[in-house]
Amino acid sequence: MRSITSSEYQVLQKLVFIESFDTVQSETGLSYGELRDDLINLLSSGMVEVYTDHEEHAHIKRTYFDSDHPNRYYYRATKTGLDAIKTFRP
Repeated sequence: MRSITSSEYQVLQKLVFIESFDTVQSETGLSYGELRDDLINLLSSGMVEVYTDHEEHAHIKRTYFDSDHPNRYYYRATKTGLDAIKTFRP
């Protein structure tokens, strides 16, 4: 498993449950571009899963991600991502 950056650590901490892009951005204070880049890297590493909104309080897991519009999706850390939180060393 690769080591994560401090901003990726912040993002993963917010993704224990499914969260929207906007929620993660407001809670981490990261800029749109920083959060987008971190999510792309975490998705590539299998540390985050992507979801779309389906119905009230229901989400559908997706196998694709439109990196031009990350704010249209919801995210959740995988087991690998949660393990990375535990082993993070700044």
